[in-house]
Amino acid sequence: MSILAGRVRAANAWPPVDATFLFSNDIHACIVSAEGLAPNCEAEGKTDASLLRHVAALNAISAQHWPATIDGDPSGLAGAGQKIGRPLGLVLGGDITDDGGGQVRQPREGRQLQQFQSRYEQRPGPQHIHFPVYVGLGNHDLDQDGPPPNGDWYRRELRDYVEFTHRQTVFHKPPVPVTNYDPLSDSYSWDWGGLHLVQLQRFGGDESKGAVSGLGWLKGDLAYYAADGRPVVLFQHYGWDAFSTEVWDTTAETFDDQGDGKPHWWSPEQRQALLDALKDCNVVGLFHGHEHDRVMAYRAGRLDLFKPKAAYLGGFAVVRITDAFMDVAFGEAQGEAGRIVFTHAFSKRFS
Repeated sequence: MSILAGRVRAANAWPPVDATFLFSNDIHACIVSAEGLAPNCEAEGKTDASLLRHVAALNAISAQHWPATIDGDPSGLAGAGQKIGRPLGLVLGGDITDDGGGQVRQPREGRQLQQFQSRYEQRPGPQHIHFPVYVGLGNHDLDQDGPPPNGDWYRRELRDYVEFTHRQTVFHKPPVPVTNYDPLSDSYSWDWGGLHLVQLQRFGGDESKGAVSGLGWLKGDLAYYAADGRPVVLFQHYGWDAFSTEVWDTTAETFDDQGDGKPHWWSPEQRQALLDALKDCNVVGLFHGHEHDRVMAYRAGRLDLFKPKAAYLGGFAVVRITDAFMDVAFGEAQGEAGRIVFTHAFSKRFS
C-alpha cells in the first residue's frame, strides 16, 4: 500500500497543461558479447545501426511541424502546421533489451543493457538521445531466468537500473528524478505542469516471475495526485490488442486470439483489475508496446490506447497534451540523418 493512501493533495485548481513528449517501445538492444548480436537479431533488424537511426530521428523532432496532412489526407490534429516544441522527455514502454540485458554467459555481463545505455541515456552528441528518458521494462527484460542459483539475477539488474535512474533517496540523486516511486513494483509517477504521468512497467498488477503488484500503490498515487480530475497518462508494456490478449488455442496448438485456454501475457481478470483501479480518475491515454509491426490507436472501454511500431523498426509517437486537446502523431525514422515520415495521427478535444 502506498504511503500516500488515505491522503489527498489540496484540491486547488491544477497548473496549466501544455506538455509535449515522445513515446517509444521495444528497443530490443541485442548485443551479447564482443562477437556480436543474439541469435536472429541481425535478420530481424535489431541492430545498433537501427537504434542510431531511431535516436537521430527523435533528436530531430523539434525541427519538424505537426503534420497537416498524412498521405494526402487532413491529419485532424489540433496543432496541425505548428512547430513541434522541444519534448520534455522520452518515455519508454518496455523491452529495452532483447533477453534480460544479454547476460548469456555469466551474471553481470549485461551487454544489452550497456548498449541501451549508450544510446538512450541523455548525453550530448549524435549517437545519444538528447532528452530525459523515463525507463519502462517488458517481458523480454524480465522473463529470462539466470543460471542457478541466480534465477532472478538478470531481472534484478534491470529493475535496479530503473530504480537507480529514477528513485530519489536521502543518499542518491538520480539522473531522471520522479515524484513518487514504489520500490516494490518499480512503478513510478511524475508531473509535467497539471499533467500526471504514471509508468507501470510490464503492466499494472504484474505478479509474474516474482514481481510485486503495484495496484495498491497505483490507487494511492492516483487518489493523492489526481483525484481533482486533472488529466492522467499511463505507460506500460502490454495492451488490449490481439497479441497482448492472446490465449492458448488447443486446436492450433499455439497462442492466438481464437483460443480459450491459458492467457499468454495477462488475463482478462488482470486487465479488469487495472481498469477498476483507474475508474475514479481522468485517464486521457495509455501508451504501450509489445506488438512490433503495427501502429495502433484504439479503445478498450473508455480507455484510449496508443502503440507505435517498435523502436528498432523506427517507430515512435510525439504527443502534445494541453487543457484543450491531445494530439498524437506516429512517426518512423527513415534514412541515416534523422529523416522522419509521419504515418498516422490521432486527436481529441477536451472541450
